[in-house]
Amino acid sequence: MTTIAVYSLKGGVGKTTLAVNLAWAAATLSSRRTLLWDLDAQAAASWVMGVDGPGRVEAQAAILKDADPDKLIRATAVDRLSLLPADASLRHLDRLFHDLDKKKRLAKLADGFARDFDRIVVDCPPGLTDTSDQILRAADLVVVPVIPAPLARRAFETVAAHVSARKGAGTPLMPVFTMVDRRRALHQAALAEHPDWPVIPMASAVEAMTERRAPVGTYAPKSPGAKAIGELWRAVEKALAR
Repeated sequence: MTTIAVYSLKGGVGKTTLAVNLAWAAATLSSRRTLLWDLDAQAAASWVMGVDGPGRVEAQAAILKDADPDKLIRATAVDRLSLLPADASLRHLDRLFHDLDKKKRLAKLADGFARDFDRIVVDCPPGLTDTSDQILRAADLVVVPVIPAPLARRAFETVAAHVSARKGAGTPLMPVFTMVDRRRALHQAALAEHPDWPVIPMASAVEAMTERRAPVGTYAPKSPGAKAIGELWRAVEKALAR
């Protein structure tokens, strides 16, 4: 079992889009038993996957171990893909981790899912916080969405510096250009500077996810967006195999 975190210091960079589609790719393209773990209090990934909410507020209770996380997991419409949904209780997650003072709580929770899942994809809240440190300890790979613009690239550099300053080998980071419009000179220049970074285009099929409430591969499998997700997933699997 390996854990892939989709994380960014900034919001609005396509983080949830990547998390949902990577979880779909793990379950569908690689036939892995996959858990999409939504840790963002906005619960966007949960909503896309069909959880309307607000319903019962239990996500924080699972982290506190006041509730059994296994009992909160839900099946989805995608074969081999399950969801551990988020809810509003996660809005105080940083304070919770600070007060718990248990630096590997998320890692231990993730390990508990190993008997049922081959891959865990975590949709993480933005920010450089106690929560992000928990995620960096738990993840085998961190996928970082980056819009081809100076502020987003600067945010990635901040995350990379934070990881490199940590003790030990550090968690591998995989930067991914998102919302790419190759007609824009700024985007073209960024892609030329980092030709080895995977690219997810700005595409109508991807934008339709919030209307369709489904991963792009389920309704537009031959679209450029779905093909880009497939290429990214293959790069993720290759990175995990190293």
